[in-house]
Amino acid sequence: MTNDRPSVMFVCVHNAGRSQMAAAWLRHLAGDAIEVRSSGSAPADQVNPAAVEAMAEVGVDISDQRPRILTTEAVQDSDVVITMGCGDACPVFPGKRYEDWVLEDPAGKGVESVRPIRDEIKARVEELIASLLPDRVAG
Repeated sequence: MTNDRPSVMFVCVHNAGRSQMAAAWLRHLAGDAIEVRSSGSAPADQVNPAAVEAMAEVGVDISDQRPRILTTEAVQDSDVVITMGCGDACPVFPGKRYEDWVLEDPAGKGVESVRPIRDEIKARVEELIASLLPDRVAG
């Protein structure tokens, strides 16, 4: 079975909060039109509580998200790979679209510090949707 949906992988090697927020925004705004993955260098025991609270404020639940461990196969199977300030730690394959979203790290910060990161990620996700699905308007 072929999959005609674009596939996006968010990679955050040091802290999973950013990739979890980005993946959640993309799933929330694009629905099933884009396949979404997130990964890190190790499985997260828990999602950053401040990131959970900041996303809950806008109606997006990330409390049960667990990024998968970063593998070369997952990168190879993704059309777009977005790293969160850790682009040099990600395998590179020809023909893939790579972006490095350098964002503040929300680890250990309260919800007040995470809100601006959340809002910046949302704006970038909306731009990503517009580039991948030009006939669709993000809501």
